[in-house]
Amino acid sequence: MSRIKFLNTEIDNVTMLEAINKIDEFVSKRKPSYVVTPNVDHIVKLEVDEEFKEVYREADLILTDGMPLIWISNFKSMPIKEKISGSDFFPEVCKLASEKGYKIFLLGAAEGVAAKAAENLKNKFEGLNIVGTYSPSYGFEDKQEEIEKIIDIITKSKPDILAVGLGAPKQEKFIHKFRDRLNIPVSLAIGASIDFEAGNIQRAPIFMQKCGLEWFYRLCKEPKRMFKRYLVDDLKIFKIALKYK
Repeated sequence: MSRIKFLNTEIDNVTMLEAINKIDEFVSKRKPSYVVTPNVDHIVKLEVDEEFKEVYREADLILTDGMPLIWISNFKSMPIKEKISGSDFFPEVCKLASEKGYKIFLLGAAEGVAAKAAENLKNKFEGLNIVGTYSPSYGFEDKQEEIEKIIDIITKSKPDILAVGLGAPKQEKFIHKFRDRLNIPVSLAIGASIDFEAGNIQRAPIFMQKCGLEWFYRLCKEPKRMFKRYLVDDLKIFKIALKYK
């Protein structure tokens, strides 16, 4: 697998098919592994968040999420093969799981949303085995009792794949911190994918995804929540792109 230095992190320069094959390999090996999908927001956070940097340094698979990063890689003459966003990758992982009999657990989203996503995914992929879902309370990461409850529920379900949609960097830090206790072959940080699969949030049309305008669609849909991220914080990517050769 080809891992390259890119801005302030490293990237596994792979296609979607190669990434899915890697997940299959991780499940077969049974050693706790985890996947992160850097986008512009992650790159900006990695400049200042030391714990997040450690999460990335120890990640087993790092996939490029977002056309802006593809454009930057092309501009720097080190082209990344393919955009692999968590929201595109996760359904492919579910397809693999349905074909191979792998068990999945969904952690994240608001109350009842993960259960709805599980129902929709099982309708989409025949034979898909989702062994459990859990929607944590707000601020659960500071509640030791709830963390222990989550670990207990997940470990008793014995999934092969854990999909965590808690927002970045919370989801990545949770996976990294508890990966040995959870002891799951593959953990995925998938952002809003659970909401998308539940139909709770609509993804941008395909042409906007391909043109790198998915951020604009989400900004229009959720202006209050997304304004600071997209129009203040993420603009730092221009300075970061110039900083790293």
